[in-house]
Amino acid sequence: MADAVLKVFPEAKMGIGPPTQDGFYYDFDVSRPFTPEDLESIENLMRQTIADRQPFLREELSRKEALDLFADQPYKLEIIGDLPEDTTLSIYRHGGFIDLCQGPHVDGTADIQAVKLLNIAGAYWRGDERRPMLQRIYGTAWETQQALDDYLTRLEEAERRDHRTLGRQLGLFSVHEEIGPGLIVWHPKGGVVRSLVEDYWRDIHYRHDYSIVYSPHIGRAQLWETSGHLSHYRDSMYAPLEVDEQEYFLKPMNCPFHIMVYRSSLRSYRELPLRIAELGTVYRYERSGVLHGLMRVRGFTQDDAHIFCLPEQVESEVGGVLDLTFELLDAFGFTDFSISLSTRPESYAGELDLWEHATESLRRALEQRSLVYDIDDGGGAFYGPKIDIKIKDALGRDWQCTTVQFDFNLPERFDLSFMDSEGGRSRPFMVHRAILGSLERFLGVLIEHYAGAFPLWLSPTQAVVIPIADRHQEYAESVKTRLESKGFRTEVDGRSERMNLKIRNAQLQKIPYMLVVGDREQDDDAVAVRTREGGNLGAMPVTDLLSRLADELAGRNVQQC
Repeated sequence: MADAVLKVFPEAKMGIGPPTQDGFYYDFDVSRPFTPEDLESIENLMRQTIADRQPFLREELSRKEALDLFADQPYKLEIIGDLPEDTTLSIYRHGGFIDLCQGPHVDGTADIQAVKLLNIAGAYWRGDERRPMLQRIYGTAWETQQALDDYLTRLEEAERRDHRTLGRQLGLFSVHEEIGPGLIVWHPKGGVVRSLVEDYWRDIHYRHDYSIVYSPHIGRAQLWETSGHLSHYRDSMYAPLEVDEQEYFLKPMNCPFHIMVYRSSLRSYRELPLRIAELGTVYRYERSGVLHGLMRVRGFTQDDAHIFCLPEQVESEVGGVLDLTFELLDAFGFTDFSISLSTRPESYAGELDLWEHATESLRRALEQRSLVYDIDDGGGAFYGPKIDIKIKDALGRDWQCTTVQFDFNLPERFDLSFMDSEGGRSRPFMVHRAILGSLERFLGVLIEHYAGAFPLWLSPTQAVVIPIADRHQEYAESVKTRLESKGFRTEVDGRSERMNLKIRNAQLQKIPYMLVVGDREQDDDAVAVRTREGGNLGAMPVTDLLSRLADELAGRNVQQC
């Protein structure tokens, strides 16, 4: 593709062109924005190169030779200049085109069977908004034309489900330049969905014997120095606030606050395990170029919890977290998972025997539940091994949600202890876990998973009553009142519009049930029931409708909130 771009735009300066999960992209500095017609010309040139069956030839050269070769490509020179003097670099050639690339590649252009350029976007060089804005071309390549066609179909469906578009259409949330990028404003309907998620989260945590706490949004610099965040994480923290000649920082994590709860009194072994949970809002700096709707933001709420326990309680506590995880995710319709166990890296904190005990506890908890998992050898954080759980959405995409992470670092830094059975001081094990992860990100996944058509219990409006004429307005309001008295979120569409237009509007708003009322329904104390999928269930007594809605909720094993 870069070869073709240079044929159309000889003056173009090349950035980087890495593979992605389903394709590739390349960044270019060009004199004018790319157009759809440009993409068509570039794609045609790519097909011609494929038909020419040109081989890909790899060569190695010194850093100095590379600097000479790419003398007219400033972005390549910057990449090369960041490498050590004695670095040996590799380039690839095909036809008359040369590019800096680590490789490896397929043998030649003839191995590329099906390719498609997808779209154009702006991208700051190296993701830094202070650097030049480049033009990024996204593309994809597949083994066969059928595989490409299938992928494009999935892509169309993903676009239809895009949470940013649905968020606007359904009135769920927004982002405003006046407030700042990466900062989410939840609208009333989005607020209902988020409240339902949070309420269910709290309910299930209380049932699993967690204590829910609240902590402030800022903390003194000393706290973050003790935790190590200022020395290891400062680039992701915001500038300090000065209060009474002392520095305070917006919190990037909740861990130190939960540790303060633990340290607030002398703990006995009889009190453990202690499970502390919070829906805690944190703030982390992200470059503007990587912000993406709800998926990548600067202020977000984590469903954090920290478990302080005895060594002999570790395995059962991990098992309890796994049970809670699958119960919680199942309630939101996620039943397909991929699991990995990440073990000790070369550089680590804590004693080796603690690592081995923790890792074996994670392994046994997984195997006791007959869960299939992969080993990420050496992939643990420096402070402890972990389990990661990814959920699959309706399109088969993986999303990282759950982490069960041991931490041998913070208990040492904060000198945590408990009074053991012999009257001595011992160090507790500390397990950090987040199940949904970021609530913003989870809700973004949830919107796309259901394409905005939430299940009944999560729908911000569960039913809308549609009067056919003005004389049916009073009866429509009475139906609404009866449904609301049973806890169902109901609206009346009393606008002076045609009935079919009202039904269409309700379907676009993804409202599960439309209840049409006219003379017959009013006389029979009934409603004519339609569904958002287009189904017509016919006339139904209001009492029968209430029973149907209650049964639908009960079938999900989730209480009406």
